[in-house]
Amino acid sequence: MKQYRLEDLSIGDTASISKQFSESDVLGYAAVSGDVNPVHLSEEYAKTSPFKTRIVHGMLVGGLFSSIFGTIMPGIGTIYTHQSLKFTKPVFLNDTITATVTVKEKILEKNRVIFDCIAKNQNGDIVIVGEAQLMPPR
Repeated sequence: MKQYRLEDLSIGDTASISKQFSESDVLGYAAVSGDVNPVHLSEEYAKTSPFKTRIVHGMLVGGLFSSIFGTIMPGIGTIYTHQSLKFTKPVFLNDTITATVTVKEKILEKNRVIFDCIAKNQNGDIVIVGEAQLMPPR
């Protein structure tokens, strides 16, 4: 794990993480979050959806950004203050997603940093875009 203060970060700095989402990930997230929507859990139901198969919870995939922020950049001691996410394509079981964050803006007087967030699947398709604001450690 790493730790960057605001002064250690520069506009354009990036960090990434990749994860393949399994059925056990989806089942675990459903149990913890209470989101038991059958489009995530039932192949029979999912066949009737626009996706024709089960999809991974969007917020589970969005959690990759939190992993980056809490362990890679800015890292230990970072406080999340805001996150926006737009889900642009579904994520299916066994897809490998790479989430990348990029420093967009630094707000020195408030000790805040704004990041662009993007997640892509193994084919390079964008599945999430967003923006996050964080308070890095002092």
